[in-house]
Amino acid sequence: MKKTHIIALVLIAVSIAVLISFMGETSTYDTIASAKQKNGKYVHLIAKMDKSQPLNYDPVKNPNYLTFTAIDTLGNSISVVYHNAKPTDMEKSERLVLKGRVEGDHFECKDILLKCPSKYKDNENVARKNVEGS
Repeated sequence: MKKTHIIALVLIAVSIAVLISFMGETSTYDTIASAKQKNGKYVHLIAKMDKSQPLNYDPVKNPNYLTFTAIDTLGNSISVVYHNAKPTDMEKSERLVLKGRVEGDHFECKDILLKCPSKYKDNENVARKNVEGS
């Protein structure tokens, strides 16, 4: 074989190995029920904060400890423990993307992404008129 063929085969093998390594780190969005079945595995949950349950956050006592109850679209709920500062306007957020793992009876959250409410939601008719009028 020529040197160029050998180099090309090595590059292809390396690129396949890199792609396979990234495949293990990708995560889909899970429901609370499916996350409980994957106990200890890293998952992404889409949920909203259950406002009927208390949010426990005392920045004076421990600014890096937050607990609340999350509920998914299927109605399943789980207690969430987050060891970081409470995100600003978390209560106003429509949806939360919670990254972490289920450990026993709670979700140990590593990161919280807030999905903000759309500023166009209330003005849907106005936006529709503006689009039709253009």
